Amino acid sequence: MGTWHTRGLRGSGLEDLINHTNDRYKEKGLALIQKIPTPITPIEIDKASRHITLAYFGQKSTVDYIGVVQGLPVCFDAKECRTDTFPLQNIHPHQIAFMKDFEAQGGIAFILLSFTTRNEVYYLPFDHVAAFWERMETGGRKSFTYEEIDRDYGVRSHRDMYVHYLEPLQKDLDRKHL
Repeated sequence: MGTWHTRGLRGSGLEDLINHTNDRYKEKGLALIQKIPTPITPIEIDKASRHITLAYFGQKSTVDYIGVVQGLPVCFDAKECRTDTFPLQNIHPHQIAFMKDFEAQGGIAFILLSFTTRNEVYYLPFDHVAAFWERMETGGRKSFTYEEIDRDYGVRSHRDMYVHYLEPLQKDLDRKHL
């Protein structure tokens, strides 16, 4: 169920596919989700082209996306993995803290993880991510594997919604009885 195939944006990165899906969700009145830009501080600007040629990342950002789905606040991060092992170092402590606080306020937090060589995307509920994180912090593995994720949260493509994450989001809500 996790396999998804796209025609229109083949070769695009996960964020491009999510952005396209979010545009469709907005058009259909299903959700309003925005990409949070990563704050940067310019160091050098090419005066002729007015392009930034050197910059550094400013403050720590929270997550990639934040918004509302039918009145429910959601936030999530998009991650890609080329192998069957996802290193937890690709998730930052401030992101875990933000997602934990977000859920404590009644929102839903999750990660969309693309296993690029498998051409599969999965919705990882925050409590699953938190369990992997806790395992790492108590001396366990510093990663989790493809085999460890719940396949019931596979994300499929549906028409022009290439990463149709509202379906696994509904499964997550049903499980939490929200």
